[in-house]
Amino acid sequence: MFGKAATCGSLWDFAVTETVAESQRWILTAMCKHGQELVTMLWRILGNEQDVCDVYQDTFLQLAHHEGGRKPRYVKAYVFRTANNIAISIVRRRIVERKGLAAPVAGRKAMNSPATELDAKCLQEALRDCIAQLPEHLRDVVMLRDLGELSYPQISKILGISTGTARVYRCKAIQILSVRMNKEE
Repeated sequence: MFGKAATCGSLWDFAVTETVAESQRWILTAMCKHGQELVTMLWRILGNEQDVCDVYQDTFLQLAHHEGGRKPRYVKAYVFRTANNIAISIVRRRIVERKGLAAPVAGRKAMNSPATELDAKCLQEALRDCIAQLPEHLRDVVMLRDLGELSYPQISKILGISTGTARVYRCKAIQILSVRMNKEE
């Protein structure tokens, strides 16, 4: 796929220099610098040309719109993390679709039933109870990371711990929650 794009290189360079604002040329630099690595990674995850193209496009669109068009501090890390997250979402969606197609038709209708919604609420309540029973230092990290959707550096500043410690605390909390939730089932 990337080879096809490389053959049109001179055409692309001409079109790009005419249409891209000077303030956004760093995005093209990132595409040229990291594009081939990114496509390779996406092929390994997705194995589908259309999905790879979609994720590639979405990644650089998100980069272009990052904080009002400002360049992130670590462009390569931002690009690869964003692409990885989008690709994983696609893989998860595929798994759910496969499971949905494998379920009998009557089972799919039941998925939207009030009983299913009630089960989901019960599961949510059980998870909240388990989170509440965690030791305070683990509970704080889980709440800030998973419920507050904060980054590890933000969590480390708030709690006065290192970023690595925050990651370890979350990992321990997830392990404990997994054991407790499996016991409740």
